[in-house]
Amino acid sequence: MSLADGPTEAPVVRAAGFFPMAVRADTKDMPSQTYLPGPSLRTVRTPGGQTLPVPSGWILLPPGDAALTRRVKAAGDHWLVQEKIGRKVFSRGVWAPQETIERIRHELTAERSTETYARRREADGRRREAQQTAYVEDFQAAVVSFLAFHERHGELARKLARAVADHATPVGSGTVARTRRIPIERRAEAAVIAWMRHQTTGYDSMKIPRVKGKRREVRRMLAQRSQELLQRYRRGEPIPPTCPLANAGLPQS
Repeated sequence: MSLADGPTEAPVVRAAGFFPMAVRADTKDMPSQTYLPGPSLRTVRTPGGQTLPVPSGWILLPPGDAALTRRVKAAGDHWLVQEKIGRKVFSRGVWAPQETIERIRHELTAERSTETYARRREADGRRREAQQTAYVEDFQAAVVSFLAFHERHGELARKLARAVADHATPVGSGTVARTRRIPIERRAEAAVIAWMRHQTTGYDSMKIPRVKGKRREVRRMLAQRSQELLQRYRRGEPIPPTCPLANAGLPQS
């Protein structure tokens, strides 16, 4: 299941057959499900709005330790809690038996204290750093290719590519450059237009009516203006000193 799809639908069951199992200390046969946060501390909600009590003996493992969460989910019964805000789905943690969480946490702590684990972490870090460096280089090249500036503006294209990459490629930035769902060429184009929207237009200070579709309409209008501005650089036209792109504070080296 993709997180973008939201929580899965809970099974349709009669309350008389479900609630006794939900509050039992013995949850051996309880299926793992995905729920929404409940109205109170030890409750969850089904997508249909039904409030369920968290099983006795279970505790909430908060998000943050991916390895621990992964092992707890693989160990057996658990309830995943997710909440959709806008278009994004955020994990609110995993409910699971306390003894399971504490046992796996203890195992992980012991494993992480070994020299072998430390060496593996160091190697993983070097590999991720190398992958990130390679991706930044590939992304900057894709931006330069999308810009396709005339040779007289070649230096500006390289500066702009660097500025866009510095903003869009950091791990965890959540920008379009970090997605793998579209080709890098489209990521580069989207990242340039997004950067220009914030750096060369008055978008950030605009008072946009809270009307459905209005913000998207404004973004399309500004994207068209940005594309028209880029065309001047592609044709090699002389650029006046007042050009917003030339005054966007691009890196000097």
